[in-house]
Amino acid sequence: MRALQLTRPSPTQPPNLFLVTLPTPTPSTTHLLIRITASYINPSDLLNRKGGFPYTTFPRVPGRDFAGTIEAAPPSSSSTSSPAFKPGDRVFGTSGSVLSFTADGAHAEYLLAPASGLVATPAALTDAQAAMVGTPYATAAQAVGAARVREGETVLVLGASGAVGSAAVQIAEAAGARVLRGARGAEGRDAVDLARDAGLSGVVGELTAGKGVDVVVNTVGDVALQEAALGVLALRGRLSFISAPRGESDEFSFHLTSFYRKGLSIIGINSLMMTLEEGAQSLKELVPLFEQGKLRVLGEEKLTKVSLEQAVDAYEDMGKGSRKKYLILNQE
Repeated sequence: MRALQLTRPSPTQPPNLFLVTLPTPTPSTTHLLIRITASYINPSDLLNRKGGFPYTTFPRVPGRDFAGTIEAAPPSSSSTSSPAFKPGDRVFGTSGSVLSFTADGAHAEYLLAPASGLVATPAALTDAQAAMVGTPYATAAQAVGAARVREGETVLVLGASGAVGSAAVQIAEAAGARVLRGARGAEGRDAVDLARDAGLSGVVGELTAGKGVDVVVNTVGDVALQEAALGVLALRGRLSFISAPRGESDEFSFHLTSFYRKGLSIIGINSLMMTLEEGAQSLKELVPLFEQGKLRVLGEEKLTKVSLEQAVDAYEDMGKGSRKKYLILNQE
């Protein structure tokens, strides 16, 4: 099969990325063979290509998020605790620090994965759309879920225009919350323009009549914004964050007395801790929302679609700072 493969000549050198030909994986009683139709290039895939994860083993096929069809599913691969799939079934999935890190990922023609790590693709999604759901939506679901968002609460999503942030907005709204969208240049009702009010208190105070928000979901790696987010939480407020701060320092401060008197909580969300099974469970819980039209995926027309042969160049383009969203499509 054709696949992208990361190799690393030595621990002191960055990995190399090549298009190679590898043996097609063989299914087993625990792992099914999936023919990949679409796979997404995530920011974490790019970081992996740069050697940013110390636990990646080499050589390694990258790619965390995928969609495809079951190519081979031995009868003994299913169990009472795992879904039963048959050849031809459409599936999609994601992974934490497994696929593309310690097991070969989805930037290939075929992938091996356990049935418990797969989700049946809903009819509401094309394979291209399903391949984009994985990491962003599973991460957003974890962030919203860990913050225990409830109907009637007010949620501020920082980085609302990004992949995880926009997913968090939709998931919180589907839970019945009022959502304030924080992003640079944000406009419209319940918008918080981070370029104009990075301190948050002004606009958030106006939008909540001085009460503050019940939950902040922070998808932006910025220390000052993290500190500001704590300042706009209401009593018993919860702050969940999914991004490590960028820059020289990853430390932020807060007033301990005020923090405990208000009953606040801070929760860190690291999608790389997800197992295949945990990722699948998060996605399964979102499937009904896609079917009901409460969740939407970025339109295919906004994606740059490439073949495996073009994918190495796509990685290089992203590495130079391109803001394009790349999807690898495998032709029949």
